Amino acid sequence: FYRLTFHRSHRDLITGSYIKHVLEKGKVVAADNRQRKLFTNNPSSNWSYHKPSKWSHVAFKHPSTFDTLAMEPSKKREIMNDLLKFQRGKEYYERIGKAWKRGYLLYGPPGTGKSTMTAAMANFLNYDVYDVELTTVKDNTELRKLLIDTSEKAIIVIEDIDCSLDLTGQRKTKKQEKDDDGEKADPVKRMAKGGEESKDSKVTLSGLLNFSDGLWSACGGERIIVFTTNFVEKLDPALIRRGRMDKHIEMLYCCFESFKVLARNYLGIESHPLFTSVRQLLEGTEMTPADVAENLMPKSDDEDEEACLEGLIKALEK
Repeated sequence: FYRLTFHRSHRDLITGSYIKHVLEKGKVVAADNRQRKLFTNNPSSNWSYHKPSKWSHVAFKHPSTFDTLAMEPSKKREIMNDLLKFQRGKEYYERIGKAWKRGYLLYGPPGTGKSTMTAAMANFLNYDVYDVELTTVKDNTELRKLLIDTSEKAIIVIEDIDCSLDLTGQRKTKKQEKDDDGEKADPVKRMAKGGEESKDSKVTLSGLLNFSDGLWSACGGERIIVFTTNFVEKLDPALIRRGRMDKHIEMLYCCFESFKVLARNYLGIESHPLFTSVRQLLEGTEMTPADVAENLMPKSDDEDEEACLEGLIKALEK
């Protein structure tokens, strides 16, 4: 350890502003050097006094950043500015009387980079990621316990939320509810369904609304909640309204600006004579960034950037 010595005339300076400055700098260094973690929820059957953690984790090492993200530069800057404003907004959120959290809805076709965006957000903010698997959560109470057990400076993400639970806004009629109750009481009907209803998650839309924006959502600070979906129109409007999902980000098919990012990532080039043909084709073709990236990736050591670009052009022309 180190020993700090100073003249007694400097005592007030050292014990006041200097020590405070050292502690603040130490917190910044510790935050910058800490290893980010990726968490997943454990089944409640594994919760016990001997293993109280409701989450398992591994080191978060996803390489995605906003520099490598295939998206229009202006849109990336808008998202980055929004994230920074949130991260620095503790006093602002206290002043307006809101929990220090923010919701992001990422929606768009498969392959447009929703998971990659989440990873880029985590790397940009230096936050942990909690990946909630809703289908293993038994009920609303269990979901609430998982929320309480998350840390600050974290992104809580539920991917493909339209597939996780029946949250599509299709409210049951009384007849449907009565029929369902009859099936639960009838062992023959239960067997016809494979007896699986006892394993199904009992998390409700109301439970998820409270998770994202209820009283319990304020039990910690500096947290971002991310929902992703391929079919935003299927979700109940109450789930994605402003105030719950504050920022809606549509992940689009690959445009020319996104292509240039991918060309730089995969081929190490900023320009090429074939770029003009690619631009013209992308304007009239819907291809996801994932498909563009696959076509740009060299398949052998002999395949140069021109061969990869020609392969992409052929794929776009199909």
